[in-house]
Amino acid sequence: MSTMYARCESKLDEFRVEIPSWGFANTGTRFGKFAQPGAATSLEEKFADAAEVHALTGVTPQLALHVLWDLPGGRADVAGVKQLTERYGIQAGSINPNLFQNQEYKFGSLCNPDAGIRRMALDHLLGCADIAKDLSSADVSLWLADGSNYPGTQSIRKRIVWLEEALGATHDRLSAGQRLLVEYKPFEPAFYHTDIADWGMAGHLAQSAGPQARVLVDTGHHYQAQNIEQIVAWLLHLRLLGGFHFNDRRYADDDLTIGSIDPYQVFRIFHEIFNEEDESLVAGIAYMIDQSHNIKGKVEAMVQTVVTAQELFFKAGLVDRERLAELQAAGRTVEAEECLRDAFWTDVRPALEEWRVRRGLPPNPLTALHESGYVERIERERAERNAVRTSTYA
Repeated sequence: MSTMYARCESKLDEFRVEIPSWGFANTGTRFGKFAQPGAATSLEEKFADAAEVHALTGVTPQLALHVLWDLPGGRADVAGVKQLTERYGIQAGSINPNLFQNQEYKFGSLCNPDAGIRRMALDHLLGCADIAKDLSSADVSLWLADGSNYPGTQSIRKRIVWLEEALGATHDRLSAGQRLLVEYKPFEPAFYHTDIADWGMAGHLAQSAGPQARVLVDTGHHYQAQNIEQIVAWLLHLRLLGGFHFNDRRYADDDLTIGSIDPYQVFRIFHEIFNEEDESLVAGIAYMIDQSHNIKGKVEAMVQTVVTAQELFFKAGLVDRERLAELQAAGRTVEAEECLRDAFWTDVRPALEEWRVRRGLPPNPLTALHESGYVERIERERAERNAVRTSTYA
């Protein structure tokens, strides 16, 4: 077991988690939102919070940015972002376009029946690719809200072609080493048909776009009882897995903190990744957080999330895969399942605490955050600004 623990710790040294800028701001639902006194009210405050999380965990050096919310001026805001990356020691992570918020996108963005609006959406997407180049960001992470709510109101076939054309043009805009990550979602806000509704559609679009396009799996974007780890296994097999937006859910896209509802599912996903023998393929997987903690404190929830991801990643690395393969081949069902469960039920927290101490990190990041006074300080500093903010997500 000590050899296995050492191997897991080596893998843990390489494990990085990208955290989202919007995870530090006041967020809500279609019904409204509950403002928090310590929520970030500017991009600089988001970078400051991200730096605090990285200082406590040591594994979150990148902050995902949303173009409309974080760079409303587009490329004109890049210089200011660069200053923040230098000031706080946090790099710009994935660049996320916004193709769902403008009034023009009522009937879609890249799939809108109006050619002028499609051009507007594509220009925004191409601009995001340019921003990614400017900030040396590896990934442009695309989620589309496009779809329709009633049968017969849109041409599904035409919209497929428009998507292929737009993503191909975006792929051509990428520089070497950059990627286009294509996300999917079965429903919401479109409830009759969604233009990129599942991993097969996303996989086709990625292959159609070009060799630098991959599929992004959001763990909240699936139907109830969907076997997400099977999707992960298929995408690995097809060499199309680009990364994850990790969150958790009870019903649909609840955007809850990772592992809060079903930690066993995240463990099973990591297990499939550990089964992949091609190290170059695994090294390219982007582990990103995409969650909206409306009740939990922003910084506390992010630290809790990162620690939970580390724990589940560590557990998955403890599976005795040689033994498991023997049991599977022999059809010993109960023993094979118990082999997997043994790793899941292992308490890895003491080993993780030792791992952190050896790397000069606090053994318990959440406790260290509470003791630091950081949350209380930002609540005092930001309370007045948060009392008057009304814009969603910004």
